[in-house]
Amino acid sequence: MEPVYPHLSRIARPEQLHGLSVKELQEVAREVRRAIVDHVSRTGGHFSSNLGTVELTVALYSAFRLPPDQVVWDTGHQAYPHKLLTGRLERFGTLRKHKGLSGFLRREESEFDAFGAGHAGTAISAALGLALARDLRGETHRVAAVTGDASIGSGMSWEALNHAGDSGTSLTVVLNDNRMSIAPNVGALTQYFARLRSRPLVQGLAQRAKGVAQRLPGPVTRVASGLRHSVTHYFAPEHTGTIFEELGFEYIGPIDGHDLPVLVEVFRNVAELKGPVFVHALTVKGKGFELAEEDSRKWHGVGPFDPESCEMKSSKGPRTFTQAFSDAMLDAAQDPAVVAITAAMPDGTGLTAFGARHPGRYHDVGIAEQHAVTLAAGMAAGGLKPFCAIYSTFLQRAFDQVLHDVCLQRLPVRFFLDRAGLVGDDGPTHHGAFDVSYLGPIPNLVLMAPRDPDELAEMVRLAVAYDEGPLAVRYPRGSADPSLPERRAPIAFGRAELLADGRDVALVAVGSMVGVAWRAAQRLREQGLEAAVLNARFLKPMDREAILRLARGTRGVVVLEENVGWGGFGERVREAIAEAGLSCPVRALSLPDAFVEHGPQDVLRAECGLSVEAAVEASLALIRPRAAVDASERSPSP
Repeated sequence: MEPVYPHLSRIARPEQLHGLSVKELQEVAREVRRAIVDHVSRTGGHFSSNLGTVELTVALYSAFRLPPDQVVWDTGHQAYPHKLLTGRLERFGTLRKHKGLSGFLRREESEFDAFGAGHAGTAISAALGLALARDLRGETHRVAAVTGDASIGSGMSWEALNHAGDSGTSLTVVLNDNRMSIAPNVGALTQYFARLRSRPLVQGLAQRAKGVAQRLPGPVTRVASGLRHSVTHYFAPEHTGTIFEELGFEYIGPIDGHDLPVLVEVFRNVAELKGPVFVHALTVKGKGFELAEEDSRKWHGVGPFDPESCEMKSSKGPRTFTQAFSDAMLDAAQDPAVVAITAAMPDGTGLTAFGARHPGRYHDVGIAEQHAVTLAAGMAAGGLKPFCAIYSTFLQRAFDQVLHDVCLQRLPVRFFLDRAGLVGDDGPTHHGAFDVSYLGPIPNLVLMAPRDPDELAEMVRLAVAYDEGPLAVRYPRGSADPSLPERRAPIAFGRAELLADGRDVALVAVGSMVGVAWRAAQRLREQGLEAAVLNARFLKPMDREAILRLARGTRGVVVLEENVGWGGFGERVREAIAEAGLSCPVRALSLPDAFVEHGPQDVLRAECGLSVEAAVEASLALIRPRAAVDASERSPSP
């Protein structure tokens, strides 16, 4: 029997919250929290962070008027309540499922998703852009950005805060601060002062004080310039919010992000204020779900689990690439020059164990990929061996730093790109579909792709010893194809690995596609055709000798890669064969020139033409025309 939400089910649009009493809003909030537990326990998704924003979202939407008001959320980690209050309750069971609701914000999904977001640190910049567009059109609606305590630490957030404060436009920035529990200083008196500071009467007094100060003679103006801040800071905890005041914001807080009556009053007052306003709300990740409150990191992103027993479904299976990297980094640490860097993803990249064992050589820089890369460059210039572990999709944010700060100077930074290729349920914002294309053209950079976790471990060992310049290793989420043979040739720099020879067709595969090529070759053998399988290993420098030998000795070459075709490895193979003057036809199977939706990896790969069946079909299409010509040449003339 499906759960029933009598209050929440009546909310299809945020405006329906406006006429509700605080008691009724509290009922809605309880049902939002229950709906998150009920559905995410089935679908998986971001859990503890969303439980922490329930009251904040209900209060904000009961005070602002959407539309025309607009709220921009930073990523989707905290926006499930937003989805539930904007008409998506009935579809919430499809969250992160193939062709279902996205786990993030998408403009195509709802008119209330004012700005799409899957990468952190974008909300304030986007909201400021919406606010300035509003001003230029002569409109007066409110614009708010909700950001998290991790997102606000990114450089882009501070650039936006600096610009927003200087612009003076009406913009509300809400900081969802869940790094701490509600501390003792957020008590009744502090809550009262925060509510008082948000009232238009007090703000009006501050504005009049500012106006008086600006009309005074120069020397007196400087003396009186602090008068406005003094009026409002009288009601604020000592030093709290000073930095935001100096940036040009009116600071409100800190307030209890779970005290719905206080939140409602504050947001209703803030909706009447002009200029930049900063609301600081302290929340608890996992609020209302005891285990998630106790260990919000474990319950941040979850798979399906039993909400009664609180037991997650077992994820045991073959060794993953991430696990192999984690183990290999512990071995690499025997070299005292090895250091590890991540950008707020220690668990996802597999660096948690390294950080625990070698805290002085481990650096989590937060959501700051640009800083992470240039930090690594500085460490390399200082004689260390930095391993910079960042998801493929997130390294896109530091492209200039990779090019300018690392590769131009030929500094030996080791980039390890987890989640290369299609990641599955997180969808287009997280698919690592472009790294071969954006890293391949950069001079001085070595680019590799392992076929399985053991080969990844070997590449880590190679990276420790390699100091001639930067290198990058891309590898997928999950584990390798179990059908691959265990035997392997030792890694030789710039050399591919021939897994099988054949004279009919050559399957040249990159990383995650080696297993697909291997199984496709077996299918072709069942049809009496000999298929060579080449594990590319090195995408740059490419093993031209091995590829050209196969092009000369077969009827066609099929390249398989989990990267977009434009600028991909397939293009380089085709170019090498053409430059050698060979007539061997080449077919490249790659990701399409489109953003791939979310769904299971195997389903998405099949839809994108990266399946065993697609590889077999492409091989036969290359072989059959030549086979028909050969047959006609052998037939006697009539």
